[in-house]
Amino acid sequence: MTTSPRPAAELSADEARRIALRAQGFLGAPDRRAGVRGVLRHLGAVQLDTISVLARSHELIPYARLGAVGRRTVEDAYWTPGTAGAPHAFEYWSHAACILPVEEWPHFAFRRRAYRTRPHWHHDLPDGTYEQVIKQLRTEGPLTATELGGAKNKGEWWDWSATKVAVERALMYGEVVCTQRRSWKRVYDLAERAIPAELLHDDLDDRECLRRLVRLAGQALGVGTRSDIADYHRLKNEQFDAVAADAGLVPVTVEGWVKPAWADPAALDTVPRGRHRTTLLSPFDSLIWERARTERIFGVTHRLEAYVPKPKRVHGYFAMPVLAGGHLVGRVDPARDGSTLVAKQVSLDGPKAVPAVAQALREAAEWVGCDTVRIERVDAPDLKPALVSALG
Repeated sequence: MTTSPRPAAELSADEARRIALRAQGFLGAPDRRAGVRGVLRHLGAVQLDTISVLARSHELIPYARLGAVGRRTVEDAYWTPGTAGAPHAFEYWSHAACILPVEEWPHFAFRRRAYRTRPHWHHDLPDGTYEQVIKQLRTEGPLTATELGGAKNKGEWWDWSATKVAVERALMYGEVVCTQRRSWKRVYDLAERAIPAELLHDDLDDRECLRRLVRLAGQALGVGTRSDIADYHRLKNEQFDAVAADAGLVPVTVEGWVKPAWADPAALDTVPRGRHRTTLLSPFDSLIWERARTERIFGVTHRLEAYVPKPKRVHGYFAMPVLAGGHLVGRVDPARDGSTLVAKQVSLDGPKAVPAVAQALREAAEWVGCDTVRIERVDAPDLKPALVSALG
């Protein structure tokens, strides 16, 4: 494990929380001029997920920071090429499947190299399948797996066709890139055609890739432990250790944190001030996607219960934390019923949370085109009338 040098600063728990909120775009005036692309560049990674209840997670991320930006605007910001035809973003394996700024392509050379040397998911490809996929993309242009010949066999969900296995392998290797989703399907293209020439290289050695990703993760988090920062792009702790001294972060101590921490030095230069966002958060938001960090910063244990058997769920299938005043003050498990946003279950951190949760629900409903909000269940039933009244 890394031996931390003498701390550059001692932070209170409140200072660390505010630094983290500002780094993630939740404290201070939102940068609406930079818009969705600005959010993506600032965060460095926006996680994708198949679940869509209120909206898909990659739509919820900019909404939480910018407010009611149009959902079509969000998709266009990610996937519509620039004036020169170059993409603004690409999809790759970071914290999970994530949208990444196209400028980050060189930084993932270490992962592409690693994929090229590892076993191929126990999938054997018929001779020539990989080469045929590359040839077809070269000839016909960007295609989905279905357009390449079919994504699935007739078995279970992961029973991919040989074509799908081949194109996903090419994606991991970096020969193919996804720069668009069409009806939630990946659209594949040759990296040599889609990625700008000045970025299309694997020139950075593994150490330099890791150093840059650790630095960027530290900046996106503001302050974090070794595991926090490594987990941002799913690096190993040992990979963090190898570059921590050269990543441009400074060691700090944080009140109540048992483990050593590092901070973006720029985050220490000014006191985090400004208006707090009040909003619903996707469970896949990078502010809260690491459970131990969420507990440490906000004192709240949050778990995505979509994969928990229904009888064992506490807060609901897609419970969305409510951020207000820089704290997590409740949870809402949403659904849609026509033009009504349904709060199937609401968990409140006491009576003081009622106005903030009502505000978050009203704004979310308007954003997704709902004109009413219906509250079904509240964990503290005596607070339900106050919440319904606050929604007024």
